[in-house]
Amino acid sequence: MVPKRWARRAVTRNAIKRQIYAISAQFEVRLPCAAHVVRLRSEFDRRQFISATSPLLKNAVRLELEQLFERAAKPS
Repeated sequence: MVPKRWARRAVTRNAIKRQIYAISAQFEVRLPCAAHVVRLRSEFDRRQFISATSPLLKNAVRLELEQLFERAAKPS
């Protein structure tokens, strides 16, 4: 889920969702078969990420998602 309060522009929210889909596909075989929810919990500041599709924003989102999925894929 990417709420408007954390990513105001629809283009930003859609770019983040595409990143989620791409990373989750990479980790699909390592994750248990279940429904998984990824929820944005902090804001992507428009002053820092001027363009919604900037490489800086894409890299920041990708790194955070990779860390999240790594943690989820580790056996308990």
